[in-house]
Formats: sequence, C-alpha cells, structure tokens
Amino acid sequence: MSAITAQAVSSLRTKTGASMMECKHALTEAAGDEQKAVDILRQKGLKSAEKRADRSTSQGRVYSYIHHNGRVGVMVQLGCETDFVARGEEFEALCRDLCMHIAAASPVPVAVNASDIPAELVNEERRVLLGSQDLAGKPENIREKIVSGRLEKFVQERALLEQEDVRDPSIKVGERVKALSGRLGENIKVERFARFELGA
Repeated sequence: MSAITAQAVSSLRTKTGASMMECKHALTEAAGDEQKAVDILRQKGLKSAEKRADRSTSQGRVYSYIHHNGRVGVMVQLGCETDFVARGEEFEALCRDLCMHIAAASPVPVAVNASDIPAELVNEERRVLLGSQDLAGKPENIREKIVSGRLEKFVQERALLEQEDVRDPSIKVGERVKALSGRLGENIKVERFARFELGA
C-alpha cells in the first residue's frame, strides 16, 4: 500500500469534517480507499454519539427557516451540552439543514421519533390499511402481518430522525445528527420542530 498523501487526508477532511488525525487513521485502516474511510468515520461517530446520548442538552438554539417559495416555514429546537457548540458554524449548519429537510421532505414528518407519532394517526392508518382491497380475502393472520409491516413503514416515514436525508438519501437524518455529535464530542438532540404551510 502506498503512503497516505496529505491531499487525500485533506479531501477526506473536507467531506467529513473529521480532524486531520482521524482522517489519516481512517484512510490507513481503509488502505487508502476514501469511501471506506468515510464509512469508518461514520461508524466511529455513531458509536461515540450513542455513548453520550443520555447527557443533558440544556443549551442549543431555536432556528427558523422560510422556504424559497415563501409558502412553507419551519422552526427547529436543537439541543446540545454547551453554549460554545451552540454558537458554532457546524451546529448552525445542521439547524439550517434540518429546517430545509422538514420543509422539503415527502412525506412531511410529524414527530421527531417514531415513538412520538400520535396514536390516533397510527390507529387511523391501521383502519385504512385493514380495509385495503388487496387484503380482502386473505386469512386474518396474513392480513395482520401485512398491516403490521406497512404500519411500521408508515411510522418510520413520518418520524424525522428515521427519514432519508433529502440532501443525501444514503443516510438518515438521525445519522447526520449523530455524526455531528461524534465529531463535536457532545450530545446533540432534536428537541422538537414545527412546520407551517399556506393552504395546508
């Protein structure tokens, strides 16, 4: 294997935001393969973010965004551990990107986590699914399995952190938040959001 060049390290740092040393170690571990190095850094970031998930997020910011058409507005409350991180450019960029995602996502997210989806919405969807024509005539146990699978997908598609990022569909929104948490070394949490749309 050839030596890892400074240019390769710099390129990886630009893509991931990780430190120069982290990038060099990841490229070494990946034998110079940049995409593998990106995956290594993402996995490490997710692991370290999970370790600090219980830490208090009493700092942060409320960020607002008006979509380019002037018909959709979004507010996000993003929490972190320190005021220093809350005032940082990367934290602000994540706030902005979350707002843009919520404005543009389809289906529109209705809660931060799958467990926060309102029960009445889930029950109504279950009722609709049970009445689907393609399930008519199927045995009860088969219908129930199919409905459960579709209901799980329905819930995940409407939970912000479970949605595919509109800017990079290869990752989920929750993974983006965890990646920044891993990079900055503190717990970062989407506390809540609100979306407003004319005519909706």
